[in-house]
Amino acid sequence: MRRSRLALFLSSFLLAATAALTGAATAQASQQAAAGGYVALGDSYSSGVGAGSYISSSGDCKRSTKAYPYLWAAANSPSSFDFTACSGARTGDVLSGQLGPLSSATGLVSLSVGGNDAGFADVMTTCVLQSDSTCLSRITTARSYVDSTLPGRLDSVYTAVRTRAPNAHVVVLGYPRFYKLGTSCIGLSETKRKAINDAADHLDNAIAQRARAHGFTFGDVRTTFTGHEICSGSSWLHSVDWFNIGNSYHPTAAGQSGGYLPVLNGAA
Repeated sequence: MRRSRLALFLSSFLLAATAALTGAATAQASQQAAAGGYVALGDSYSSGVGAGSYISSSGDCKRSTKAYPYLWAAANSPSSFDFTACSGARTGDVLSGQLGPLSSATGLVSLSVGGNDAGFADVMTTCVLQSDSTCLSRITTARSYVDSTLPGRLDSVYTAVRTRAPNAHVVVLGYPRFYKLGTSCIGLSETKRKAINDAADHLDNAIAQRARAHGFTFGDVRTTFTGHEICSGSSWLHSVDWFNIGNSYHPTAAGQSGGYLPVLNGAA
């Protein structure tokens, strides 16, 4: 009995020590990143479309004070914070209009891009309005693009980021799966939902591969969004919003703070 209690004590002690060390390491990494400037690049998932509380000066880019970059900056007080992510951005938009703040002083860069290049909006419009077969056909076209063209476009962005910010820690964030499967839910068929989730995985895998090839950290948000997909009963994603169509299939404020921010915290 004594040996059992001792083993339990040692096990609990080791778990607590590991947690403390992990927390300390994460805090130290965040402090190091904050010592330099933080630049947040990317598309609507980084600008915060769907989260509300948009910064008026950001216009159609819809940068939100509830988006994960803004929340991270508020919590960590980096020496400078440049928020250039923009709704609708593709890889070419990041290259042409978002990289200006990057420099050798930049300590942290976060980025999400690739979904719009692959035709995210058209895929979802097709799947909401058309048949199962038409939806699956459009997804097949998107997957083909992800395989053939997107890797080169991501390489161009990642190379430019590293060239302009040679000392930065770069975190490339992915996209969540949209649907909880196997549940009764009004809207798209199970066939469509599964195909969309599989496409999200395909896109994330392609992004992760290219990010890691450049020495960047891939932030996988599929884990934090698990249990909070559409049809879960506790969704952190907007479904079709007929009153504000731009919100559709974007994270809510809870999705930004509970889904994206913890991943950046862990990766930064």
